Amino acid sequence: MNTKTKHNLLLPLLLFAAIVLGLWAGFFWGRNNGRTELGDALVRLASPGSKLEYTMALIERRYVDSVSIDSLAERVIPLLVEELDPHSVYIPREEMQRINEPLDGEFDGIGIVFNMVPDTVVVLNVIAGGPSDRAGLRSGDRIVRIDDSLVAGRQIPQPQVVRMLRGERGTRVRLTLRRADIADSVVVEVVRDAIPIKSIEAAFMLTDDIGFIRLGQFARTSYQELLLAMLRLRTEGMRKLIFDLRGNAGGYLDQAIMIANEFLHEGQLIVYTEDRRGEQVREYADGTGSASELEVAVLIDEGSASSSEILAGALQDNDRGTIIGRRSFGKGLVQQQIPYADGSALRLTTARYYTPTGRSIQKPYTRGDAEGYAADMLHRYENNEFFTADSIRFADSLRRVTPGGKVVYGGGGIMPDLFVPADTTDITPYFIEVVGRNILFRYTLRYADRHRDELGRVATVAGLMRLLDSDRTLLDDFVRYAASEGVAPDYRDIDRSHKLLQAQLRAYIGRNTLLEESGFYANIYPVDPVMRRAVEVLDAAAGDATGPEDSGSEEAESAADSLRSACPGEAPQSADGASAAAAESDDKKLSDHD
Repeated sequence: MNTKTKHNLLLPLLLFAAIVLGLWAGFFWGRNNGRTELGDALVRLASPGSKLEYTMALIERRYVDSVSIDSLAERVIPLLVEELDPHSVYIPREEMQRINEPLDGEFDGIGIVFNMVPDTVVVLNVIAGGPSDRAGLRSGDRIVRIDDSLVAGRQIPQPQVVRMLRGERGTRVRLTLRRADIADSVVVEVVRDAIPIKSIEAAFMLTDDIGFIRLGQFARTSYQELLLAMLRLRTEGMRKLIFDLRGNAGGYLDQAIMIANEFLHEGQLIVYTEDRRGEQVREYADGTGSASELEVAVLIDEGSASSSEILAGALQDNDRGTIIGRRSFGKGLVQQQIPYADGSALRLTTARYYTPTGRSIQKPYTRGDAEGYAADMLHRYENNEFFTADSIRFADSLRRVTPGGKVVYGGGGIMPDLFVPADTTDITPYFIEVVGRNILFRYTLRYADRHRDELGRVATVAGLMRLLDSDRTLLDDFVRYAASEGVAPDYRDIDRSHKLLQAQLRAYIGRNTLLEESGFYANIYPVDPVMRRAVEVLDAAAGDATGPEDSGSEEAESAADSLRSACPGEAPQSADGASAAAAESDDKKLSDHD
């Protein structure tokens, strides 16, 4: 070993020894606070330049009173994250399950859909085959007690009722019920179990050849659910699709990519992300999609965010289908969930999303100004954006052109190809009164109680429509009920709002059947201008004529192949009954769940 090498090795060792000796000398010479200063010095050596860590260590070691550093951290970390972008967020341990539940695809509970009307827990639907179904609960039951706790007539907040009903699978909960056809209370014991959460909220044939699918969120099972829904609708004659993403705030990125892949051709760019170093991750269609030739209209609004915008932007920039509705939210930031040892997590923004033409989806924001960011929707309303496209301005620098020559703009959200304003023409003071006081909804529950047997036999949208069409007195009966509840009939307003009133009555009754959201949207369609515009566009699309008789079976077989590829080893049993594991993207385990 040469002399220079020896010096290179000895110098750091001597320096370290001098530091240690100095620290020990300080310990012996400073009787009053030598131990503390030794600790402080070690802290400074361990984390040079970390002012925050040094401050926390000083508080822990030297503050006059005993304090919990963990509790301080729980308050400090959110304040730090608030100074970043609007979508980076700290999630405490106790919030993790609640936040992840909708995206993970299941929760532990009793398997009912309920509502509080106004201070009574009313069972709207019982999940078939679930714990409550096995225990004998029925639609229309009123829950009086949960175990020993009285819940009827106490105006308990709905989230609190949810917490009382949920619990670990295998545990028991005793429910005391009031049932319409029985004088005495009914007591049932329900054993909690895993309850699946469906992200496809509605899937049915809207017309003879147009299917309607509503996706509520991008959860772990969304891709498989979509394949199953499209396979079923194709067997029912679907040649065109309305894909409703309104109000869909996002979810898992890989699900949006796989769904976009179903509609695109091989080699077409779906989305790319770019981090602070300029490094990009690009996702392309692989040519295996079963719906690459399917005519599609995608519905969006200001509640469509993140994964919804990625999907809509991918189709729009590749000239696939028509985007209809209002400008989307504008969330184009990628969050990566980083866990802490105590079960909490940090969702930290690590990249930005861009559409295939290079548009940034993210709307402008000021770091640390969460209040201003949240006020964006109010500003849109005040700027008349919900009612006219002319109120929306884009800078020329944000202009992009798709391969087909369509002009699109970046700078915040996806601007639809066809803007449909919010429609308020049929909203009258009478309508506002009966809806605002919850009278209309309460009537539909009353109606469902009176017609429980007939509604319970409804298995298809067509059957529901026939049943409701047979009731010629629905609106008149409702007006009499509203009068008994203190809202006198205003026949001029009723005449103006009658289509809206009729559609809402039918829609809420439809939701109170086994069809749930499909029953709702099938009946709200006549007064939904965005759905109606989508039907017009698809009916007028080029190549509207039906192809060979067996084209539907070929498309269905293609969808079945995609389903078998996504769900190896499992045969689909029904449109909402399969439970194959979600196929996650191998390239990027990022999520945008906000």
